[in-house]
Amino acid sequence: MKKRLLAALMASAMMAATLAGCGSTSNETTTQEGGETAETGGDGYSMTLIMSLRDEFLSTLEAGAQSAASELGVKLSTQDANNDASRTIQFIESARNAGDDAVLVNLVDAATAQQCIEAAGDMQIVFVNRVPQDTSVLGGNAAAVVSDENQSGGYQGQFLADYFNAKGQTDVRYIMLQGTLGLVHTEQRSASVIQAMKDGGLNPIEAAAPLVAEYNRADAMDMISPLLSTTEFDCIIANNDAMALGAVEAMQAQGMDPTSIPIVGIDATVDGIQAIKDGTLAMTVFQDANGQGYGAVKAAVNLIEGNAINDGTDYETDETGNIVWVPFEPVTPENVADYE
Repeated sequence: MKKRLLAALMASAMMAATLAGCGSTSNETTTQEGGETAETGGDGYSMTLIMSLRDEFLSTLEAGAQSAASELGVKLSTQDANNDASRTIQFIESARNAGDDAVLVNLVDAATAQQCIEAAGDMQIVFVNRVPQDTSVLGGNAAAVVSDENQSGGYQGQFLADYFNAKGQTDVRYIMLQGTLGLVHTEQRSASVIQAMKDGGLNPIEAAAPLVAEYNRADAMDMISPLLSTTEFDCIIANNDAMALGAVEAMQAQGMDPTSIPIVGIDATVDGIQAIKDGTLAMTVFQDANGQGYGAVKAAVNLIEGNAINDGTDYETDETGNIVWVPFEPVTPENVADYE
């Protein structure tokens, strides 16, 4: 079932990316398949999804949001901020001036959440994929639909603990490829993997200072290449699949076998899944982009209608009731077929 779902989602994401060449898409559906109106309401609501940029992951998130919009009879437009926080604010103001009921925001800068809330005015606002740096700004007309980044790094750490414990090895030298510094998910992914390794009985040791490769595959390849022949290491930890694959390519370019050590990533991208099948990537962590997009639209409708933000979903909220958690899932050679 998951195979069919992911295949459909990727097809939807590719279509979304194609349609979005001018930076904006629109989807309006007031009936479900067969002509029946959506039972959960939302008919006639208008929303805008503002993405930090359009990449493979966020295109899948967009597809999930469009799916929920079609189901709930919501008119959904999409904007691409091109990694410009000021453009995010401008798009929020434009949505408010256009009379939208809600805006869904994938933050460029987690520290700008309060500005986004102020720009939204009376609109409902749902932060999706990236949680505000200060979560106390949530509440009232503001909520978040995200995944617990501590869980993603935790799965990496658990895998590495199992791997090295099976070898009878406690001291583990690692090279870490980090994403953009200052982002909450970079910090949490980096800290939680090391903590999980310790919790699993390992003694993680930095083989080199963390490499800040900005979640970029080419940057990761360039930055790690000089270390491969000069540094002793037992594993490579990457904050996302793109950087993990950059490490794989760097090893291959130097005639080294990437299957000789565990290289772990996060996101379960198409290339990441293939690398696990090939044996060059030891594991990744599935982040449900479709679920985040779907849950964000549902949360916005629930805010408008005064319901709990996770109403109509299987997702849990945090203790404040302002954050919906979309769970991560570990992907290993044993279960990778479920994610193809």
